[in-house]
Parts: sequence; structure tokens; C-alpha cells
Amino acid sequence: MFFHGIFLPWIRRAGAWLFWPALAVVAWGELTPHPPTLPGPWLWDKAAHFTAYFGLSLLAALGWGLRRSLVWVFLAVVALGGALEILQTIVGRDGEWGDFFANDLGALAGLAVAIIYLAAPRTLVEEPRRD
Repeated sequence: MFFHGIFLPWIRRAGAWLFWPALAVVAWGELTPHPPTLPGPWLWDKAAHFTAYFGLSLLAALGWGLRRSLVWVFLAVVALGGALEILQTIVGRDGEWGDFFANDLGALAGLAVAIIYLAAPRTLVEEPRRD
């Protein structure tokens, strides 16, 4: 009862609110002429793309919730990744298919984690009906 009564609505609100600043950071990172290099495993730019779109998809799906079709969330994040890869040519960077696929895999993984997070507790907390 605690999870659905108190905690889950806060997580959903946080996802909805944090999506917008995360979107701004990802768009800036994709469109800045000389993006910063991140330390550790993110030296490989595909890992940075995966992580960025994982976060975007996760936050968007948490904010959107299971009551609506999450296919639209996934398609919107994929379209955003494609559009930003195309727009990179305007700022002097090269859009790459590898980056686009890393974006898509990250979006798919973020969506999967959100679905598991939103759906699994419901099955754990609901009491079985005795009819």
C-alpha cells in the first residue's frame, strides 16, 4: 500500500519534472560544436549516447505512466535522437548511424526499466482476489 499510496506518485512527478532539464542537457551535448569528453567508460561516445537516451526514456516513461501507450514515448525519444543527429551537421559535427543506434538502444533499455519499475510493484502489492 505504501508504494502506490505515497512513493509512486512522487517518482512519477519527479520523472515528469526532471525530463525537461535532462532534455536540455542532452540537446546541448548533441549540438555543441565541441562536446566535453566524459571520464571512465564514457570516453567511448556510444556509451555516452546510450546513457543519455536511457535517462531521457526512463524519465519520460516514469512521467507518462502505464495508463497511456508508452510506444509514443519511445517513438518520440527515437525521433528526437534522429533529429539531433541530423542537426549536428549544422553545428559542424558529423551525425553518425552508430550514435543513432546507441540512442535507440538506450531509449529501449530505459523504457524497459521504467515498465518493470512501474508494473512489478503493482503485482507485488495487490492482494489476489477471492471470488
